[in-house]
Amino acid sequence: MRLIVGLGNPGPEYQWTPHNLGFLAVDEIANRSSIRVERPEDQALVGLGKVAGQDMILAKPQTYMNLSGNSVRRLMARHEVEPAELLVIFDERDLPWGMIRIGERGSPGTHNGAKSVTAAVGTPEFARLRLGCGPDHPVGDLAEYVLRPMKKAQLEVASEMVAAAGDAVELILRDGIAAAMNRFNRRVPPQEA
Repeated sequence: MRLIVGLGNPGPEYQWTPHNLGFLAVDEIANRSSIRVERPEDQALVGLGKVAGQDMILAKPQTYMNLSGNSVRRLMARHEVEPAELLVIFDERDLPWGMIRIGERGSPGTHNGAKSVTAAVGTPEFARLRLGCGPDHPVGDLAEYVLRPMKKAQLEVASEMVAAAGDAVELILRDGIAAAMNRFNRRVPPQEA
């Protein structure tokens, strides 16, 4: 059993913000696999099913971003998931819009949700899929930027990026993370949103 967690904030006011790209990616994966992510469990909405032929838990923590790790730790304990079986999907303001990055491990950087998960799990040794939402102009308050609803052009890029994230997850599960990194970790940023 593997656990795929999308990070975001609960509530309709956050649904279409860059900070909720992780939730949107989990929704994409769930839709492709006919999994309903709606059962409350361990401070998350959870769905069980098969993704790319493998038993999977999909989760969207409902704790708000900064406390996501509490939910992830509890889900891992309940379902006996090891860090090597965890994939966390979240927005990344240090990557341009449309770019995705897959990693086997690494620093949480400036992302408070990733910091929370790393602290709660007790190791940075888990897979992550980061979805680029970096501003193309100077922004005074980055927290406000990621919590503001996306503009039309950003929504279009977000839709393509979330679809690519769904493809990436399926490739990770079928052929391994190295194959997905080779295919999806682009060196050249996509066109500006």
